Amino acid sequence: NGTVHTCIGQEFTGVAISKFLNAEDFVFSNHRGHGHYLSRTNDVSGLLLEVLGYKDGCSGGIGGSQHFYNKNYMSNGIQGGMTPIASGVALGNELQKIDSLSVVYIGDGTLGQGVLYETLNLSSVWNVPVIFVVEKNGIAQTTSNNQTIAGTIEYRAKAFDIEYFKSTTNNVSDLMDQTEKAISFSRNNKRPVLLEIQTNRLMSHSKGDDNRDPLKIKDLEKLDPINILSKENPKLFSEMKLIADKKINKI
Repeated sequence: NGTVHTCIGQEFTGVAISKFLNAEDFVFSNHRGHGHYLSRTNDVSGLLLEVLGYKDGCSGGIGGSQHFYNKNYMSNGIQGGMTPIASGVALGNELQKIDSLSVVYIGDGTLGQGVLYETLNLSSVWNVPVIFVVEKNGIAQTTSNNQTIAGTIEYRAKAFDIEYFKSTTNNVSDLMDQTEKAISFSRNNKRPVLLEIQTNRLMSHSKGDDNRDPLKIKDLEKLDPINILSKENPKLFSEMKLIADKKINKI
């Protein structure tokens, strides 16, 4: 039941983050979280069955496309709603002397939510090891962030004395490098971090509600790492796609 928000174009954010997390770390995601879920859990079956409403899905078939649960992974569709939960879990683990941090994914559209700023403030005051990952795709549903966001994401972090890192899914090697630095800083210093990742939403918000210029989207598709791989190394791409298709068809 409900709609589906694909993460096509944004997949490498989750890949980069998951690469440097420990088993004890927690991940909190949002409505566009399929890539986050797969890269963290590798539970292709649980995701597909959940979206189809089967009881063997990761949330028992009642979570739909937005509400996933799997061990230390939770997602919810409310913009910014998971930020205080992520910070609270990280603080709770810290008080119990558990070596763990929290990662919470938000979009640039979440920058209009007051609960985010309350969480940034207290996370800094209380020295909470939580990483706020802002996937900046430039559009909130159908509204450009040029119409809704004043100032910069970096200055928002600095206002709360939070360490700031920045990268893009258009440069995978830099993304891996900055992600590793951000996670290491938070883990070693027991401090919050804000990681801004410029990325590209290649599909509509959900059902087809996209008012962007199709030519602009075509330009974004040329920057996509998967599309680049398919052109520069078609043999490898075909082999990888065959493996993926076999796994999904089996499920």
